[in-house]
Amino acid sequence: MADLLNIGLSGLSANKTSLAVTGHNITNVNTPGFSRQDAVQATRNPQFSGAGYIGSGTTLVDIRRSYSEFLSTQLRSSTALSSDVNAYKSQIEQLDSLLAGSTTGITPSLQKFFSSLQTAAEDPSNIPARQLVLSEAEGLARRFNTVSDRINEQNSFINKQMAAVGDQINRLATSIASYNDAIAVASSNGQQPNDLLDAREEAIRQLSTYVGVTVVPQDGNSVNLFVGSGQPLVVGSAASRLEVVPGQADPTRFEVEFVTGGSRQGVTSLLTGGELGGLIRYRAESLDPTLNSLGRLALAVSEQVNSQLGQGLDLKGQVGTALFGDFNDAASAALRVKAFATNTGSAQPLLNISDSSVLTISDYQLDFDGTNYTARRLSDGQSIAVTNTAGVLSFADSAGRDQGFTVTPGAGANAGDRFLLQPTRRGATSITAQLDQPDQLAFAAPVRAEANLQNSGNGSITQPDLIAAGASPISSAAIAAALPQGLTYNGAGAFESPPGTPVAGLARVPAGAFVPGQTNTYELDLGSGNRVSFTISGRPENGDTFTLGFNTNGVSDNRNALKLVDLQNKQTVGVDPNVTGIGTGSSFTDGYGELVERVGTLTAQARQDSDATGAILKQATDNRDALSGVNLDEEAANLIKFEQYYNASAQVIQVARSLFDTLINTFR
Repeated sequence: MADLLNIGLSGLSANKTSLAVTGHNITNVNTPGFSRQDAVQATRNPQFSGAGYIGSGTTLVDIRRSYSEFLSTQLRSSTALSSDVNAYKSQIEQLDSLLAGSTTGITPSLQKFFSSLQTAAEDPSNIPARQLVLSEAEGLARRFNTVSDRINEQNSFINKQMAAVGDQINRLATSIASYNDAIAVASSNGQQPNDLLDAREEAIRQLSTYVGVTVVPQDGNSVNLFVGSGQPLVVGSAASRLEVVPGQADPTRFEVEFVTGGSRQGVTSLLTGGELGGLIRYRAESLDPTLNSLGRLALAVSEQVNSQLGQGLDLKGQVGTALFGDFNDAASAALRVKAFATNTGSAQPLLNISDSSVLTISDYQLDFDGTNYTARRLSDGQSIAVTNTAGVLSFADSAGRDQGFTVTPGAGANAGDRFLLQPTRRGATSITAQLDQPDQLAFAAPVRAEANLQNSGNGSITQPDLIAAGASPISSAAIAAALPQGLTYNGAGAFESPPGTPVAGLARVPAGAFVPGQTNTYELDLGSGNRVSFTISGRPENGDTFTLGFNTNGVSDNRNALKLVDLQNKQTVGVDPNVTGIGTGSSFTDGYGELVERVGTLTAQARQDSDATGAILKQATDNRDALSGVNLDEEAANLIKFEQYYNASAQVIQVARSLFDTLINTFR
């Protein structure tokens, strides 16, 4: 009877535990990361009798956790990838809306500015039309400022978000290290602490939403976590930290440092995956290049418009005044160079823009070894040749292309000092419209031409075009000193002044004698680097004279205004200085359009990636839940099953009792 009683009792105990495990599963159906558990039974050792081995009941050997390391790893990697893409997508959609918006983008302001120039060019003496040009120029500058401010605000938000994410990473790393310690203690009895393992796995999954991690299992059910290129975030019960701090070169761009013990290591470029990886990737791939591209466009607009105005005359006959502010003033030149926080010297170099048309949208790093300077372009890592000419550094890439800026390093640099060069970063932030007098807009060309009214032939001369200027603004005194210049036709295919003397600096293009009845192009060198081009056509007679003079009273002259209008479609952005001809650069509108198109393409790609990674994450979650998730229908069936088993075991005990009572009664 005792054997039968023990068998019944073992069944009661086993099924009571199975009911408890089933109840535990049901109550944790909504617990994040919980893995379904099963009670694993085995038969007790049987007892030998003459008839053979007789069973002695059942026993519980394990509370098994339904878990797959492969499925959990797949879920972690999918979580990190999806969080990375979603963080990137949420940021770039804001940038795309800002740049492409009909009211927030640059294109509408550019179009209004050049439309006002076109209107003013049609009546160059009209003061209200000139005033409209000034107003639209101010509106264009403010639009650049506003867009740049919004992008910088987004950068500030990213800095705060990175800091918040860093705090979450450190909190979870500390929690996982604590779980490692608790699991090691609980596992000392040889059994796995399932609930602790689930809690740690969920903490690791949550950590994956913030940063990509590599999990390496260790003895004693412990795990080590690594980030970046192998930095140990968690080792056993010890956790290191990720600290988000202002950048060493650019304090406005936060960086991530891996801190363990007393050592620090910059790991910003090494981190991938999770929200932190997505923010870092967005800043590097989209935010910084966009701000640089916008700044380059602002610099190009400033330089081209100011340079063209400097080649004309205003309503008072004075050389044109700059419409936009000087981007090479000392304050702006200093802000383009940032000394690394680790520098020991006191040098503060100045960066001046030498040619905005050939600027790239990259930043550069300048290193000093104590004697020489070396440079590297950060967008592609290419080494840049540095030429030191009388204390001014110029830069060219491996193809010999000028980078469009120079640096005056000054004194005070020590060996090992480094500097971050940002030629275009602040271009859109600092652009201003400074001209406030409409009559100072230089719409007239400096040189005019006319045919002598006494000419007997029908030869005609076009108004000269200033094709080269020794400086911008031009020297009106130098041009006026070279004029007037008479051109007298000698009847034999040449112009003279005075008769019998060739005109100094006059050349036909292409070279040759004047051809009556055709359009003949000439260039005249006025000295000091100034050269004009004009054409003479028709059939002049011997002795006919044409005169080039300084355009003193060019009130109704619009030739320089038309050149300003032509800047809208002139290729002046991203020009390759080693290539000539069409296709070597972009216009203002096309340059901005390329920026909008690039951001739009990246936005569309991010949306597609978000859909794809979302589907992959759902599939990984479903696969994990299919194995480890709690199915209430299944657990309800188990409740009924184990209840029946429990009742049957109790019935075995009841039978054993009845048999024992029967046996006792026989001896009474």
